[in-house]
Amino acid sequence: MNNFYYVYMLQSSVNKYRYYVGLTKDLTTRLKQHNSGKSKYTQSFKPWKIVTAIAFDSKIKAEAFEIYLKSHSGRAFSIKHF
Repeated sequence: MNNFYYVYMLQSSVNKYRYYVGLTKDLTTRLKQHNSGKSKYTQSFKPWKIVTAIAFDSKIKAEAFEIYLKSHSGRAFSIKHF
């Protein structure tokens, strides 16, 4: 499974309306980084939990999907489907 890129969505445990979308090759390590405060964008709302993770075998496709989820229409899509 090391050949996959994961686009993931986190939800804050302290504020259920706060989400974060990211991209990684190692979900376990990345979640630990978010929850330890090593990511400045997520440190204020930790702890986080993974609510969605989608695997891609192409980094280009994963990056494109991450950008889409961070767009206005992508946020609407994620609310409706995730």
